[in-house]
Amino acid sequence: MSQQVADVQETIAMSPEPAARFTEVPRTERRRVFFSLPDEVQNALVADMSRAELEQFIQRLDPDEVTEVLRFADEDTRESLLTTLDAERREKTEFLLSFDAESAAGLMNLEYVTVERTRDLSEVSERVRRFEERTGSVPTIFVTDDGELVGELPASSLAVADHDTETIDDYLQETPRVRYDREDEDVVEVFMQNRERAVAVLDEEGDILGVIHAEDLLAILEEAQGETLYEFTGVAEEESVLDGPMAKVRRRYKWLILNLGTAFLAAAVVGLFESTIAAVAILAAYMPVVAGMGGNAGTQAMAVTVRGISLDEVSLETGKRVIFNEVVAGAINGLITGALVAVIAIAFSYAEFSVLLGAVIGISMVANLVIAGFFGAITPLLLERIGYDPATSATIFITTATDVLGFFVFLGLAEAILL
Repeated sequence: MSQQVADVQETIAMSPEPAARFTEVPRTERRRVFFSLPDEVQNALVADMSRAELEQFIQRLDPDEVTEVLRFADEDTRESLLTTLDAERREKTEFLLSFDAESAAGLMNLEYVTVERTRDLSEVSERVRRFEERTGSVPTIFVTDDGELVGELPASSLAVADHDTETIDDYLQETPRVRYDREDEDVVEVFMQNRERAVAVLDEEGDILGVIHAEDLLAILEEAQGETLYEFTGVAEEESVLDGPMAKVRRRYKWLILNLGTAFLAAAVVGLFESTIAAVAILAAYMPVVAGMGGNAGTQAMAVTVRGISLDEVSLETGKRVIFNEVVAGAINGLITGALVAVIAIAFSYAEFSVLLGAVIGISMVANLVIAGFFGAITPLLLERIGYDPATSATIFITTATDVLGFFVFLGLAEAILL
């Protein structure tokens, strides 16, 4: 995305009159700007635009794009705008609007043709040519046998095939397919297994309703990545980078207050050992090391477990091995990192504590990484079991466990050994 487009998007998102800012965009750029805006901003923009402005905008759009715009409009505006479209585009748009926006049918477009398997390649070429002249785009060619979908004929094959001696069967490819009511996440999974293929959308009887191309899924993939990141950080899913400061405050303050509560819990544990820290001030320098390593290790274990849950590889009932593996990995990593920190501590404090301070830190590191592995694995499994998204708020529980228990082990050992 160019800096100019990004600046325009920010101006539209931040403006109390987004329609006025949008109409300042050159007409040739409006499509690109609109469809790269977050859904919330698109909704606000459509609500702010007059019917005349919306009519002018959608006249340059394809039916699937018109459908996306009209989903944000109220019913009266939608019906009024549909009457301004030519008969073919109106029929296609009304057809697409009849489906759930978050289903396979909501993602599909109508840029396809169907041909019978027995047709000559020259007849198929003529059919494709007429479609391209009418719509300006090259269609996906679905091949049927007595009305039943059997595969796809790559459009490129028409240019290299010998139309006199070769047939459709010489170039026929298998076509991935989904039912029209499958959720968009299911469609993404199908595409992950068929990265270079178009996906046919079928109704209950197996008849073709539309086609989904990879570019139709870009927004869904970006949204899914954003949701995952939001879940790991506690940011509301609907928050946009273009939101104003007060909107960001409203969506974050509850999470921060919860974090504050857990921070006080860790502080309370540290307070139990106030006299120990006062007597051995160097302990304060190593506390962030122990806590930081535990938090990072816990997040790593959580990420792997969440991925396993999303792929249906593990659940709470079958998670004993996962938890055991993470605990053992934490112990081994704790030995490695703990040994390194212990050597550093001994090198700097040998005259005062001999090897005792290094032993305390090394043992604490092992213990905290074992704690991190255990809670990093079991927390998302528990959340998934009780019906919550396995990544939602998991980090706060894990970091609380590693901070509270890590500090308790570290300072408790220091009190027992060094004093």
